[in-house]
Amino acid sequence: MAGALAGLQGAQDSDSAITLKRDTQPLGREQEKQESTSFANIVKRVSPTVVKITTQVSARKLAAAPPGFPGFDGERGAPEMRLIPRSGLGSGVIISQDGYIATNNHVVDGADIVTVTLTDGREFTAKVVGRDEQTDIAIIKVDAESIPAVTFADTSKTEVGDRVLAIGNPFGIGETVTSGIVSAKGRHVGILADVQGYEDFIQTDAAINPGNSGGALVDVNGRLVGICTAILSRSGGFQGVGLAVPANMVAQVADSLVRTGKVVRGYLGIGIQNITPALAESFALKSNEGALISDIVPNSPATASGLKEGDVILAINGEPVADANELKLKVSSLAPGTKIDLDVLRDGETKKFTAVSGQRPGIARSGESMGPVSQRDEGALKGVAVGDIDPQARRELNIPPQVKGAVITEVEPDSVAARVGISRGDVILEINKQPVNSAEDAVQLCANAGGKKSLVQLWSRGSKVFVVVDETDSGKGAS
Repeated sequence: MAGALAGLQGAQDSDSAITLKRDTQPLGREQEKQESTSFANIVKRVSPTVVKITTQVSARKLAAAPPGFPGFDGERGAPEMRLIPRSGLGSGVIISQDGYIATNNHVVDGADIVTVTLTDGREFTAKVVGRDEQTDIAIIKVDAESIPAVTFADTSKTEVGDRVLAIGNPFGIGETVTSGIVSAKGRHVGILADVQGYEDFIQTDAAINPGNSGGALVDVNGRLVGICTAILSRSGGFQGVGLAVPANMVAQVADSLVRTGKVVRGYLGIGIQNITPALAESFALKSNEGALISDIVPNSPATASGLKEGDVILAINGEPVADANELKLKVSSLAPGTKIDLDVLRDGETKKFTAVSGQRPGIARSGESMGPVSQRDEGALKGVAVGDIDPQARRELNIPPQVKGAVITEVEPDSVAARVGISRGDVILEINKQPVNSAEDAVQLCANAGGKKSLVQLWSRGSKVFVVVDETDSGKGAS
């Protein structure tokens, strides 16, 4: 466990597994103005907290040919092929004086040996304490005492336009500093390996290159704003869009990894999605604010609270919810067993609900292939072929027993359905709030749809979503 550090205002709670230095004050604008001509003093203070990380995958032996081939079977002594050890480079940030270091999961994932080099030249073999794929954060530990540790900023107070510095080891050439600004906050760009990753990136134009991963993004007070994680690029090199995991999220993940070796997240048991203009019109909503509930998991905290599909969550514990990603981040940050007060819009009326968060379970994935007999729809879902869910389709697509409807077997690429995201393998559950129990139901409901727009609920890739199919759409997509 971490040793005690000199805490600043807003120091972490005494029962936390790791003690981080924090400074919760907003960035001083006058100080920013005074120090904007040179960052030398800041760099001198922060550089010792940024380390170089070298990883290595040990050589392994593999059989070079299948058993039974002359000269290659086990009885006669199989020849061996040796793999050359693979090494990698990255960066890390010391977050406690007794040797805890934050870096990216992708820097240490799969490594057999992790070596940390401090700015004073000392080298340590590090132990991986825990990894979290869903935020791409990992915590490693070196056996050292009284080493310099970074101070955390409260990133809820970081603003777009704040000056920032990126410090790391690009290409392994040595510690390098680049400068820029906070270009945006709350970025959710879908780059994490897990489709349900927790992305709340800070975007910056401070140059980030290979080897910077796991390095520090700091403000002009020298406080950690984020852990540099990725770039968006068409060329493979830096093109002005760098992404960092916010310091507040890093602190939360670090504490959980040090405490338990894993990240325990709050859970409501709902499928949610953003509210598009088309969905807002279909549900008679006055704005696009909030998160639309598209699915309720049976026997979940949401079930016990009385939430329903089609509800829109507007606020959680008094804090407004802008979209689905923000709600997911807020719920996941709560410890299991936490009381949650929700403001919910249902049938045009705002209601209050109370839930108790559970613990988020693992994530299941669905298959890709299928093959039931199809019926082609020429109504509201023109260009879509559907079939009944037979045992083969249910098995190959991992469709749960409770999911009833019509499975989509074909979608014409230039159809409206394809443009709004409907794809082969999805299951139609409802059309205009009418349940679908078979392919015949789907075709009949589409044929009887009175308007040009149809609200369709789907089971897609393991979760429920709503889409709006607009027959008048000329190619821009409806939802």
